[in-house]
Amino acid sequence: MKYFISSLWILLLSIAAPAQRVMTPELLLQLGRVYGIGITPDGRQVIYGVKYYNVDSNSAHTQQFVIPIEGGSPRPIEHAQSLLPDDRISPDGQFKITARPVKMMKVSGEDYYPNLKASDVKIYDDLNYRHWDHWEDGAFSHVFVHQKQNDTFDIGRDIMQGLPYDCPQQPFGGKEDFIWNPDSRHIVYVTKRASGAQYALSTNTDLFSYDITHHTTVNLTEGMQGYDMAPAFSSQGILAWLSMKSPGYESDKNDIIVLIGEKKYNLTQHWDGTVSHFKWSTDGQKIYFTAPYQGTKQLFSVQLPEENKPSVIQRITHGQFDIRSILGQSGNRIVVSRTDMNHAAELYVVDLTSGSMRQLTHVNDDIYRSVKLSVVKPRYAITTDHKKMLSWVIYPPDFDSTKKYPTLLYLQGGPQGALSQFYSFRWNFQLMAAHGYIIIAPNRRGMPGWGVDWNAAISKDYGGQCMKDYLTAIDEFSTEPYVDKSRLGAIGASFGGYSAYYLMGHHEGRFKTFVSHDGIFDWYSMYGTTEEMWFVNWDLGGPYWEKDNPVAQKAYHEFNPMNFVDKWDTPILIIQGGIDYRVPVGQGLAAFQAARLRGIKSRLLYFPHENHWVLQAQNSLIWHREFYKWLHTTL
Repeated sequence: MKYFISSLWILLLSIAAPAQRVMTPELLLQLGRVYGIGITPDGRQVIYGVKYYNVDSNSAHTQQFVIPIEGGSPRPIEHAQSLLPDDRISPDGQFKITARPVKMMKVSGEDYYPNLKASDVKIYDDLNYRHWDHWEDGAFSHVFVHQKQNDTFDIGRDIMQGLPYDCPQQPFGGKEDFIWNPDSRHIVYVTKRASGAQYALSTNTDLFSYDITHHTTVNLTEGMQGYDMAPAFSSQGILAWLSMKSPGYESDKNDIIVLIGEKKYNLTQHWDGTVSHFKWSTDGQKIYFTAPYQGTKQLFSVQLPEENKPSVIQRITHGQFDIRSILGQSGNRIVVSRTDMNHAAELYVVDLTSGSMRQLTHVNDDIYRSVKLSVVKPRYAITTDHKKMLSWVIYPPDFDSTKKYPTLLYLQGGPQGALSQFYSFRWNFQLMAAHGYIIIAPNRRGMPGWGVDWNAAISKDYGGQCMKDYLTAIDEFSTEPYVDKSRLGAIGASFGGYSAYYLMGHHEGRFKTFVSHDGIFDWYSMYGTTEEMWFVNWDLGGPYWEKDNPVAQKAYHEFNPMNFVDKWDTPILIIQGGIDYRVPVGQGLAAFQAARLRGIKSRLLYFPHENHWVLQAQNSLIWHREFYKWLHTTL
């Protein structure tokens, strides 16, 4: 009997042992990154892909699977398209659409001097000479329509012939930017009819309808001056798309517009929120959409309009998670991608009546079962202007309130990026907590999910209320006995990197260390070298040479981190991508140079071939190792 009890105890220990480890950078890179592809036409099977990274080969590969919507074992497949209708082929099967680059401008030395082929010079006469992480090469992506001849399609006709515009949109557009009208005789595509400096200044993308019979094009969004994108037809042939109203404002309220006959209806006009992503219901009577909501992202629905009645919006899901995207509907169920701060994306099935959710894919369950998870709690504080603000607090595994912990203030990017229940493979709160840090992540001014006014409040006020919100969050939380006030750090990227630089000169001794990744250090040089001018024009209020513009001048002086380097006295890790053209390399180099010349402990982590993100597996691992090494050394 004693032998049996002893053996059972050893067995139980062996089963429990794997659960004793915590998340590590190496383990994080082993996670499969799940993405949805589609639902089979009969509604019975869900198709998805998983991307895996290999550190040894510094590469990534994907696998595709099909799984019954009722659940069960996934089955590997070679090509997802074999199970789905080809949305590139017209509904009547007689035409196909593709996109390919068309050379339209001379740029290279060889373009101008064909006999000098070894030259690598680039020659430009106007702006938009580079975008995101690529230099302009003189080619524009155009849509081609191909007619079926026997069993093949012809070489195609360029429906944008002679136009120096892109479809799909650069740098992130895809095949969702050009779609078939169900009548098989019209193609709807998205483009910005602007080039040169005007392209860099404008957010005005439009939806165009091309008639393949008469070769004519109509602008469906004429007079709508902001972003118009993501067109989609219902099963009843009604067109819907996402639209922003304000020209030049890339983070404006995103509304759902439908075109019924000749009349446009704004389904979300009176709703105090902004739409992220939408999908038509199978019967074409309503639209499902995702949107930030009070520190999460939830699933909503909106009915088509009735005469003289406002559209009714309903929230379907409730909980501490993010609905990242909608895959499709099957009967009274809809398949979505879902994350939270402890779990990478998996697919879930939502009951549209109750909002209840059932996990469908289980790609990373084994890893999560073997690690201790963090506790994530909401915490509210009253800001300096008497508003209630949520912060997410992430505690280390096995948190002990009788101990004291170093604490990190997380500075979100965007600046209008939602600080919701996302799962980042860079700024991973689960991993930070596993290293023994408490993280506080405030939903400061500028974040969606708290109303349009809260979202818009950050523009032209970068060093104002949003910075006060950050300090309110850390000051209020530091009253807890388990927070070691002598070991506080502030970390962030993009606008979060800017925030780190700014707070370096304004934190009044609160923080012991900073980390800034691709942050803005000097608004003057930022305005002179960034590529999307609408961003700086809107958020700063204009260019630095407008001396009679008080809004812009305040941004370049009071909100410019460079102007407060004389107050820097805290160690800082500076991370910079070499092909980041949104926040160009000079920002990070100038900040590092200033810190070193001031005699401040600092370190530069420079990735020559990374853009605004870190995408290569080995670079990612080094990023994490250097990040935690820095925190361990300075905090």
